[in-house]
Amino acid sequence: MKAFLGMGLLGSNFVKAMLQKGEQIQVWNRTASKAKALEKFGAKAFDNPADAVAGADVIHVTLKDDATVEEVLAAASDRLKPCAIIIDHTTTSAKGAIERTAEWKSRGYTYLHAPVFMGPSNALESTGFMLVSGDQAAISKVEPELSKMTGKLLNFGPEEGKAAGMKLIGNLFLLAFTTGLSDALSLAKSLHISAADVAELFSSWNPGAAIPARLKRLTSGDFSQPSWELNMARKDAGLMMQAAKDGGSHLAVIPAVAAEMDRWIAKGHGTDDWTVIAKENS
Repeated sequence: MKAFLGMGLLGSNFVKAMLQKGEQIQVWNRTASKAKALEKFGAKAFDNPADAVAGADVIHVTLKDDATVEEVLAAASDRLKPCAIIIDHTTTSAKGAIERTAEWKSRGYTYLHAPVFMGPSNALESTGFMLVSGDQAAISKVEPELSKMTGKLLNFGPEEGKAAGMKLIGNLFLLAFTTGLSDALSLAKSLHISAADVAELFSSWNPGAAIPARLKRLTSGDFSQPSWELNMARKDAGLMMQAAKDGGSHLAVIPAVAAEMDRWIAKGHGTDDWTVIAKENS
């Protein structure tokens, strides 16, 4: 028997996928109607988390944040089966994941943080990526189950909290990537270039393919052989900001990047490769 706490878009589709595989699932959600909606698929809904986890060997969690996870698990704790395994898919702080791992271990339970790069459709189709780290014996025990829930299970080794950190790093990139695209569309609007034309550009030219090489350069520590001088990159950033201003468009990312470029130019790195702005992190 398994339990699932948190029936948002992700959690509910995880449950539907499990039910399709013939598993028995007890569910709970703060908004009870979301849990009860899964009964027509074969789940058993409960009005409180304690009743939902009763008798379950494995409890999956998909909630909002650290505080919510701790609140809900505390409410469920009185009915937890001895030696139950708690698998938390919530995006949380690394510090919180480390603390909860230690706290639940002291109570005789296994807590494993397993955040995901999965949307609702991935959860339903068992595709995407799930991240784990920490006690390798505990991970080995649940690996078959977790592998069935996702397209690929990524194990980042024995360090507690590392999976949480990797999830935050990945989400940071997604935020920067999406906001960068928003800036590109804002600039295009100012230049009277359609979104369709922007899409055509990126369908032919895929800058994402350069990420591994760019990351290697960023972390090499050697910026003395420029392919794009910082001075020239800063000049282009200025052109972008001026064009956006002239067209009445707002840029969210580029002004901050330009300020960082100015900081490094002031340090005397104007003729270095523009990736020198990452020198302090290399």
